[in-house]
Amino acid sequence: MRYGFIGLGNMASAIIRGMIASDRFRPRQIQGYDILPETASALARSTGITLLESPAEAARADILILAVKPQILEGVLRDLRALPLDCALVISIAAGRDLAFLQTWLGENTPLVRVMPNINAKVGAATSALAANDRVSTELKEEAARIFSSVGSVMELPETLFPVFGAIAGASPAFCYLYIDALARAGVRGGMSRTQALKAAAGTVLGSARMVLESGEHPFALIDQVSSPAGTTVEGICALQSLGFESAVHQAVAAVMRRENSL
Repeated sequence: MRYGFIGLGNMASAIIRGMIASDRFRPRQIQGYDILPETASALARSTGITLLESPAEAARADILILAVKPQILEGVLRDLRALPLDCALVISIAAGRDLAFLQTWLGENTPLVRVMPNINAKVGAATSALAANDRVSTELKEEAARIFSSVGSVMELPETLFPVFGAIAGASPAFCYLYIDALARAGVRGGMSRTQALKAAAGTVLGSARMVLESGEHPFALIDQVSSPAGTTVEGICALQSLGFESAVHQAVAAVMRRENSL
């Protein structure tokens, strides 16, 4: 099986590195093209993948991954439409461009998968959503999941849920980084060094996420376990709630969804 990438930016680089690190894919199976030769050359040198000179060469792969920004995707699809596209599967990771949009350019008989990963793919901890058109076989869907499971977890979702998934999994890493930074700054204010505070804040957020995923308990049940009657933690929880913490999160998610709908 050959895997062709059009676009070798940050997300494609993370996916390729994850594929190779998983030992389920070999560098010789992976090839790619990028409009910026310096970017492509650096990735090829560090991973051993094959560089291509045009998108048309990438389109000869068994599985083609379109890893370009949404505003560039239409131009790429226009070029692909003029080619004899023999790929078994085309995968797009462009935000805001649905399967119907892809079919308009590539034809309704083309097997298409849309995947929405997030930036945590760079450390093998992405949460990705996957949706496929009805031309994709079970085997090809599993192959797409295999690619993206090399950089984290994958869930199949109806495409109608992609806008909200994009907000709570695609954009929210930035929200989490902001929260971690705020916690760390509060730690510095309390007397810790920046290094100490950041390590404590990030480690606690990481552990808390694992508790939610592995304990099977509702987050509020876990909050109750930490909050003693008339204790310190419940004071902090009440302060966050009174200052509109939950409302701010809801508004941030809604803002992301509005923006995606306008793309």
